[in-house]
Amino acid sequence: MKRILPVCIVMMTAFNVFSQTAPAQPKLVVGVVVDQMAYEFLYRYSEEYTENGFKRLLREGYSCENTHYSYIPTYTGPGHASIYTGSVPAVNGIVSNDWYDENTGQFVYVTQDNTVTPVGAVAGNQQSPRNMLTTTVTDMLQLSNQQESKVIGIALKDRGAILPAGHTADAAYWYDGAANAWVTSSYYMPTLPTWVQNFNAQKPAEQMMNRYWNLLLPPTSYKSATADSVSWETVYIGEASPKFPHYMNFTGNSEAIKGTPFGNTLTANFAKAAIENEGLGKDNVTDFLCVSFSSTDYVGHAYGPHSVEIMDTYLRLDRDLADLLMYLDTKVGKGNYVLFLTADHGVSPTPQYMESLNIPAGTTTEVMMTDTMNDILHAAFGPGEWIKAYTNQQIYLNDSLLLAKGKTKKEIFSALYEPLLKINGVAYVILINELGQATLNSNIKELVINGIYPKRCGDIQILYEPYWFEAYRPTGTTHGSHFSYDTHVPLIFFGWKVKPGALYRDVQVTDIAPTI
Repeated sequence: MKRILPVCIVMMTAFNVFSQTAPAQPKLVVGVVVDQMAYEFLYRYSEEYTENGFKRLLREGYSCENTHYSYIPTYTGPGHASIYTGSVPAVNGIVSNDWYDENTGQFVYVTQDNTVTPVGAVAGNQQSPRNMLTTTVTDMLQLSNQQESKVIGIALKDRGAILPAGHTADAAYWYDGAANAWVTSSYYMPTLPTWVQNFNAQKPAEQMMNRYWNLLLPPTSYKSATADSVSWETVYIGEASPKFPHYMNFTGNSEAIKGTPFGNTLTANFAKAAIENEGLGKDNVTDFLCVSFSSTDYVGHAYGPHSVEIMDTYLRLDRDLADLLMYLDTKVGKGNYVLFLTADHGVSPTPQYMESLNIPAGTTTEVMMTDTMNDILHAAFGPGEWIKAYTNQQIYLNDSLLLAKGKTKKEIFSALYEPLLKINGVAYVILINELGQATLNSNIKELVINGIYPKRCGDIQILYEPYWFEAYRPTGTTHGSHFSYDTHVPLIFFGWKVKPGALYRDVQVTDIAPTI
């Protein structure tokens, strides 16, 4: 009996981007997530992009120009889960990259799983998708055909590989710099496949790290970036200043490659090796390859989205994408695969850069906020551990102490509300269990609601003004807010059945999975 996959049935529903003249189903679906790629990066460096990378995707693909995340916080874990499950954190449970567990009093990493063991990795690297509550589009593909498909996730970051590949994946691989190797977990397999061992044995990261990171193009080509080596950039490991060329010195641990564009090249090369050695797209059963390019996030955090470093990273990623597309054309066949490209979140301009332009901006820290809140509560209610944890701009109150002292969460909130609003950069302080009554813009309220899964979230939410955030170092930048610079991301469909074009109405990232 001929199988018709769900991947073929719903293609026309969300955007009407697909032609009906192609074969019944693709041989391979490729999901590409560029970590921290704000929408504007599609066009900001277009003069220096090649014709066969981002420009080819825009020219031959279908671009949804107004694609946004519909929740906060806009972080890597929730972003990848949202893309592949078609749901928000309130449903899939991936509320952040980590969260506080009130039952154990411990912080939980998004893919932490103490029931599994590392495979090829250093001790303690215990990862799986079990914390994700819902199925992914990759799971649904496997369920449609009794797991005849092959599904593989690849990223430098564990969460960028594990969450997209879903619960039923054949494998998820991420890069462990301490082991200088691509690794996995016993959740998927007892030992690394021979081809992965062979790939690691070639020590590609070590070869890349024993050289300088020089500019790809002449310095005059970087007109779209700020000056090299400014005060708000982070100094690369072992360097005296954040100035080109950067010396990437291999010292037995290649973790630092993640903070260079060559981490993306390493990822693309490993993805091609997976296609070749796993035979992805070689038969009539649709396979799924999830690839996340993580280095853009590491570089962006360190140098900011207007730096020479991030521009050079995108120019090199453009070449890596062009090479990957050509490889897919050759190995799988042009028209035999469908690919989408998006991002897990955007990025805030560096506050110090904005301040240099007389635009209001600034930073605070979790430590400062926690100390301030403790001082307020001790003055109002006496000594005690009123706050169990503060993370992701959420306050986790001590329910046991509140019960013992006869205090309510609303009383704690009332004591904190006015003092916190007086702190520079704080825009809103919200009691989560009374969100319905909060005096918030309706769009902001929806973003907060969509990010709340009560078992993993706190009691009080703090939101900041534009270009403000809690920083863990005095340089660089981050993401996570409800502003468009963090929520607006690219979305391009390309390949099998896709008609060239563009869509300008609002689209949500949660539309990607049902469209595929």
